[in-house]
Amino acid sequence: MSVDIQSSSLCIGIVGTGAMGRGIAQIAAQAGIRVLLYDALHGAAISARDTVVGTLGKLADKGKISAAALAAASAKLEVVPRLEELASAQIIVEAIVENLDVKKTLFQQLEDIIAADCILATNTSSLSVTSIAAACKQPERVVGFHFFNPVPLMKIVEVVDGLVTAPWVSAALLALGQRMGHAAVRARDTPGFIVNHAGRGFVTEALRVLGENICEFWDIDRIMREAAGFRMGPFELMDLTGLDVSQPVMESIYHQYYQEPRYRPSALAAQRLAGGLLGRKTGRGFYNYANATIEAIPVADVPTAKPDSVWVSQTHPEWAAAVREVAAAAGIAVETDYMPGDAALCIVTPLGVDTTTSCVLQGLDPARTVAIDCFLKVGAGGTARRTLMTTPLTTAAMRDAAHALFAADGTPVSVIRDSAGFVAQRIIACIVNIGCDIAQQRVASPADIDRAVTLGLGYPRGPLAFGDALGAKNVLAILEAMQSFYGDPRYRPSPWLKRRALLGVSLLTEET
Repeated sequence: MSVDIQSSSLCIGIVGTGAMGRGIAQIAAQAGIRVLLYDALHGAAISARDTVVGTLGKLADKGKISAAALAAASAKLEVVPRLEELASAQIIVEAIVENLDVKKTLFQQLEDIIAADCILATNTSSLSVTSIAAACKQPERVVGFHFFNPVPLMKIVEVVDGLVTAPWVSAALLALGQRMGHAAVRARDTPGFIVNHAGRGFVTEALRVLGENICEFWDIDRIMREAAGFRMGPFELMDLTGLDVSQPVMESIYHQYYQEPRYRPSALAAQRLAGGLLGRKTGRGFYNYANATIEAIPVADVPTAKPDSVWVSQTHPEWAAAVREVAAAAGIAVETDYMPGDAALCIVTPLGVDTTTSCVLQGLDPARTVAIDCFLKVGAGGTARRTLMTTPLTTAAMRDAAHALFAADGTPVSVIRDSAGFVAQRIIACIVNIGCDIAQQRVASPADIDRAVTLGLGYPRGPLAFGDALGAKNVLAILEAMQSFYGDPRYRPSPWLKRRALLGVSLLTEET
């Protein structure tokens, strides 16, 4: 069996005309595909068609599509009042409520209407494609076709194979996604598929950092935006999405993986959800919003008193050289003896290790020791924000002196409390590790994992490319240090990461 996806007579039916259904209808019509719109709610499909035509009209007004393209796409949108009128469609895409029983019932009804070679596609984001297919007489023609909101702008679609989905069905949907202008990636039917699965590290580890009182949530956001290069911080993202959306997803994936520690949610987010602090939609989340504008978080004044001298640990020679360069440029005397003098500010550059452990291992005075995160570069032309970390005993004078030193060239500085892995190290390591485990589970190919994450989550790099850029051995070292410190299997390295780090090959390397 097969469906000619490139045919000018291709017809798809869309059941459910909410935001997702409308978005899918728009890109299908723009691709020259005949679209049949159906919704059980009276008048909803007509309203959806009008909305899509209106959206296309705005695109034409802005010169983004031609008047001819507007007319052609609008003509492809048809409303059908009865489910039975979807019989002529070669592909049905359901975009109804996320309820397993309701989706199963719909597909059973459709099977009595459609042709034997019609594909049944579900836009589910969280339910098992295999479970939906199990209710059907022909489960091999059921496939996941997961778009992201807003569909026209999020140029990614996951084609999800159930356990018995026929290869020709997935191939047809991959081609359909591409015809509609999206990058189509293939995934196995696992909780969260690719994108929602891969997204666990960014937000959940940020919540863990906040829960340990390492720093304020806005510090985490600033570090991840400015130092790590993400478009927005994890708390800005949760406020944008809404905790009523993100917290249930975190809990769902955690429980679907039978309490896998890597995906463990946070009680902090659950409490805020219970309190109605959902984010932008309620005017208050982690941030406050007045007239839909995010509150401005004051930036603390930079201390002025620099240290008289500094001593820099040689644990990581390349990083030590970059730190000494910054100190010299600020006019600070740099000690070069094996151990620091009695008054010097001691600078350590840990990887995955906290400042306290660095002090103990190197025999340094914790009262005058400060760590700097060099994982994302700190020298000239390096990171747009530096992160400093104290021990529980670091004096305020030494802390402020370090702050003044590393802000002297105008680079913003975040000062945090002691943490194995700072902030960026531990969050990025978790992102990479989860991406590696998705590859290890063969949920998708390494290339498709990175493509899906960059398009679906907007990360500066895919998790595997991130690991390659920062060094797989470095990421492995961070995770092993964190696992040793916390004793938490949350941080156990993926076999995919460990083997490739040991072999010195790219994380994007597939097995033969």
